[in-house]
Amino acid sequence: MISYKPLFKRMKECQGTTYSLIHKHGINPRTVNNIKNGRGITTYTLGRLCHILNCTPNDIIEFIDDDH
Repeated sequence: MISYKPLFKRMKECQGTTYSLIHKHGINPRTVNNIKNGRGITTYTLGRLCHILNCTPNDIIEFIDDDH
């Protein structure tokens, strides 16, 4: 399972909000909703988020093994 918990931590560090992702950076509101609900996003969006937040994918998502 993919978790976006690191994304929200990074946004807090950068004083970013989901509002700014949508209105300042043009991230689709549906995509923000997908992130909030733990659904998948495209690698294109992942790359855009990394560019916006000046980070790497490891700073935005984490893999959680469901088997344990």
